[in-house]
Amino acid sequence: MASRIEHRAEFPHSVGEVYRTQTDAAALRARLAEIGGQQARLAEHEAGADGVRFTLVQGIPADRLPQVVRSLHRGDLIVHREQRWQRTGADEVYTGTATATVDGVPGRITARTELRTGGEGAVLRTTGEVTVRIPLVGGKLEGVIAEQVTKLLEREAEFTASWLGADN
Repeated sequence: MASRIEHRAEFPHSVGEVYRTQTDAAALRARLAEIGGQQARLAEHEAGADGVRFTLVQGIPADRLPQVVRSLHRGDLIVHREQRWQRTGADEVYTGTATATVDGVPGRITARTELRTGGEGAVLRTTGEVTVRIPLVGGKLEGVIAEQVTKLLEREAEFTASWLGADN
């Protein structure tokens, strides 16, 4: 059984400005440098007329992992995250998908994202799920990972707001 991920962030900026911050290679590298953890890097970045696709590699040090994770996995966790964004419709709405895997962990994180006008600017919504295929402890791990992913999404939203406030 999968654990759900839900996150919502509002920005007092246009959808276009938020989209560029979410997908621009320089902004992604700066975000990784600030909150990406060990071995963080932008592995791939491809922008075209139909959207943007990129792959991030992020590291979580073993000493920052919950005990339940450390008991099942030795060493740091290395996360590979592929994100795709595309503009949908005539309005300024962007949708995306994300998938992530963790080296040495039989599971997967999937998410759908939507960026659209809302409130005083733009609203970014992420919904997804974590699936870990380890008998007896998979469900517990899913919950821990879902919580950590939600915290990461919050930190990324804070970075985006800061980046936009600095007029990069």
